[in-house]
Amino acid sequence: MYDFAVMWDWVGFAVRWLHVITAMAWIGASFYFIALDLMLKPAPDMPKGAYGEEWEVHGGGFYHTTKYLVAPARLPEHLTWHKWQSYTTWLSGAALLMIIYWVGGEIYLLDPNKADLALWQGIALSAGSLAIGWVLYDAACKSKLSEHPTLLMLLLFVMLVVMSWGYNQIFTGRAALLHLGAFTATIMTGNVFFQIMPNQRIVVKDLKEGRTPDAKYGKIAKVRSTHNNYLTLPVVFLMLSNHYPLAFATEHAWIIASLIFLTGVTIRHYFNTMHKTGKGPHWTWLVTALLMLLIAWLSAKPMQGSIDAAQTRPLTQHEQVFADAAGFDDVHKIVRGNCSMCHAREPFYDGIRWAPKHVFLETQADVARHAQAIFLQSGASHAMPPPNAIRTMTDANRAAIVAWYRDATR
Repeated sequence: MYDFAVMWDWVGFAVRWLHVITAMAWIGASFYFIALDLMLKPAPDMPKGAYGEEWEVHGGGFYHTTKYLVAPARLPEHLTWHKWQSYTTWLSGAALLMIIYWVGGEIYLLDPNKADLALWQGIALSAGSLAIGWVLYDAACKSKLSEHPTLLMLLLFVMLVVMSWGYNQIFTGRAALLHLGAFTATIMTGNVFFQIMPNQRIVVKDLKEGRTPDAKYGKIAKVRSTHNNYLTLPVVFLMLSNHYPLAFATEHAWIIASLIFLTGVTIRHYFNTMHKTGKGPHWTWLVTALLMLLIAWLSAKPMQGSIDAAQTRPLTQHEQVFADAAGFDDVHKIVRGNCSMCHAREPFYDGIRWAPKHVFLETQADVARHAQAIFLQSGASHAMPPPNAIRTMTDANRAAIVAWYRDATR
């Protein structure tokens, strides 16, 4: 089990790396094609059926792109499909969600102060909410609301606000914002998998069989692609939020997450308009700045919790295993002496106002709850405490942490 913890942490790291790589590829391709579409201009010598063209220069070469609203008269043999970036990003993200928030659910997913749930119930809510979210969104897009794009976008925003509030009633702060990001990313990948790609396949099939494709398929794909364009930046914020307690560990975290979606709209509106007209509306940056100031103000009162309540809280079954392991009392003293000045409900280390990542290491329950993180950060590695922060974490102390963790997991 000792070696397993190290290998499992590397598995999580590898999956996270894959997720970041594929997300960059997906976002880059998405932003490029949105910009390309908006920069297209009509030209007198364009081929029949062409909508617009764009000339670009990059890497010492010139590129000439022509767009057909439906399809060209002759379908080329070589046709590049942009889909695997989206699929791999979602699959790797789903795997990472399972590794961190399902396998490690007793620590990272469930908050007993919010809802008294068994781990399997939390996992069921985690998976079920993502699936139900897609079904509701897809139904709205296929309804008469599709004839009113602005109203449809407002409905999507309301749905996201409701989910932000709902997740924060059940999960830990980190898990709530991460799940909101996963909820949104599921909608985005669902758009690619269930709508954009199937519609493009219909068009290609019609062309190969000599039929004129219906332009409606392209319009449907365009609407879904536009939604993805406006949702991308908020998803990136939500995926990064678990590193910043001021985003996920405050009383108004669900409102902060909701406002982030509005900043995604203002930022993308600027760039979309600039690509289309050559000049972006500068008021969008002022609105974005005001939204971020509002977010900073809302985060001013983090939920630090009560040390008295934490000391009297009974240990969970998971925590009890580590509390019963040999050397726990010594490890608790080591952690209290080396970590709790920063990782406290009221930190007293100079310059630290809130516990990093909202991780508390004061009570016995705290230490037992974060046993694996303590082992990885201060036993298997020397990541914590920071070298210049404190000098009493000796090699003997680190060895005691390793021995305690080994005893608990043997």
